[in-house]
Amino acid sequence: MKLIEIHSFLETKSKQFNRESFVEHDPIQIPHQFGMKQDIEIAALLAATIAWGNRKSIIRNAKDMMQRMDYAPYDFVTQANTADLKTLNGFVHRTFNDFDFKFFVQSLHQIYQKHESLEDLFLIHENENNPKFAIDRFRNEFLRNQSIRTSKHLSSPAKNSASKRLNMFLRWMVRNDNQGVDFGIWTKISPSKLSLPLDVHTGNVARKLGILERKQNDWRAVEEIDSVLRSFDAKDPVKYDFALFGLGAHENF
Repeated sequence: MKLIEIHSFLETKSKQFNRESFVEHDPIQIPHQFGMKQDIEIAALLAATIAWGNRKSIIRNAKDMMQRMDYAPYDFVTQANTADLKTLNGFVHRTFNDFDFKFFVQSLHQIYQKHESLEDLFLIHENENNPKFAIDRFRNEFLRNQSIRTSKHLSSPAKNSASKRLNMFLRWMVRNDNQGVDFGIWTKISPSKLSLPLDVHTGNVARKLGILERKQNDWRAVEEIDSVLRSFDAKDPVKYDFALFGLGAHENF
C-alpha cells in the first residue's frame, strides 16, 4: 500500500470502530457509568491502570473497584477513612492488588486537596509536542509518598516505556469524538499533542502496514508512529488508535 492508501484505509476503519457500540466491550465503559468530571477521571484512571490482559477480566475487576467504592469514586477518594479503606482488602487484578489500590486512593486524596481535576497534573507545555514529560510530571506528583511497589503500575516514558495505559487514559479524557466513546472533558490539553496508546495490536498492525519499523513497543516506537499519524491528521492523530486496535483485535489483520 502507498502512504495515501494507508491513510484512506485508516480513516475508514477509524470511523468503523469509533462509534458508541465500541464502549460495550471496552474498559472505557467503566467511566461511562458516571456524569461528574471527577468521578469520570478517577474511574478512568483506575480502569486504564488495570487494562492489561483479558478484556473481560479487566472490565469485571474494574467494576469490582467501583463497587468497593460504593459507585462514588470521588466521594470515596476524598472522604474515606482508615476503616473505609478496608473495603478494598482482597482486591487483585494480576499484579495490581489491594495495597496498590489503597495507595492510588490515598495519592488521589492528596491531589484533590490541591487540584480540582487531574487535568492540572497532565498539562502539556507549549514547547512539548507529546505527553512524554507531562506523564512523568504526573508520576512524580502521584508517587510523592514513594511506593516502589506501586510505581511499576504507572510506566514512565522517560524510561522509554510506551506508557500505553496512560496514553489511553489521556485519549479518553481529551478527545471529544462526538461519537459517545471518548469524553473530551479535559479542554486545557490539545488532542493534537496526544500520543498513540501503543500495544501489541496497534504495533503489529502498524508494522504490517509499513508505518512503523521499530520492533520494540517502547517510547521511541510511539514517537515514530506518532509522526506518521500526525501527517494523516495533525489535529486528531490518535483517532487512528481505533483503526489500528480494531484491525488487530477484531479483524485479525
